[in-house]
Amino acid sequence: MAKILVVDDEQKIREVIREYSEFNGHEVTEAADGMSAVGLCKLNDYDLIVMDIMMPKLDGYSACKEIRKIKDIPIIMLSARSEEYDKLFGFELGIDDYVVKPFSPKELMARINAVLARKSGMTAPVSDIMSFDGLEINIPARTVTVDGKKVELTPKEYDLLFYLVENKNIALSRDKLLSDIWGYDFFGDDRTIDTHIKNLRNNLGPYRDFIVTLRGVGYKFEA
Repeated sequence: MAKILVVDDEQKIREVIREYSEFNGHEVTEAADGMSAVGLCKLNDYDLIVMDIMMPKLDGYSACKEIRKIKDIPIIMLSARSEEYDKLFGFELGIDDYVVKPFSPKELMARINAVLARKSGMTAPVSDIMSFDGLEINIPARTVTVDGKKVELTPKEYDLLFYLVENKNIALSRDKLLSDIWGYDFFGDDRTIDTHIKNLRNNLGPYRDFIVTLRGVGYKFEA
């Protein structure tokens, strides 16, 4: 059973998500705005958050930023906006999925379960600390240091880096990265991978070239 926080100013949407989530065996807490969601996250631990973007008091993007400062909780964004910019902005903040309204409750539950499954698999005990020249990746602590200085990565950037390093010297297509890290095909649009790779390289600084672009294929980690 997972503890899910559902944040939406529309009560009917919260009720639908609660009904389907509880049917799948999950425990649900509700919040009607971003401010309340941040407050709840300060007091409680959740396995996943489903959050609308357009809300009173504090919008979903701002709430996501505040929550990320205190806890690493997977977030699925809900929005009536379907523009690519909105989706990419959400992924740059480190969200795990983006669902456009109106949505199918069954599809949303499939995405919720996929994110929870990935979280469960990625938090399996690992004791390795991997070093490549001045780049050090501490898997258990989920930290990355560059020449002894800690760099701040979004949860999804960390997952992407860990996956690349775990498959060092192996060519990985964008489709495979989307499938294995995001857990589904992001509307057939692989540009979200390119955006995350760009941000990841910027964070790695002098070791950015460890992530090699394979033209027409994807990427690989080579150090």
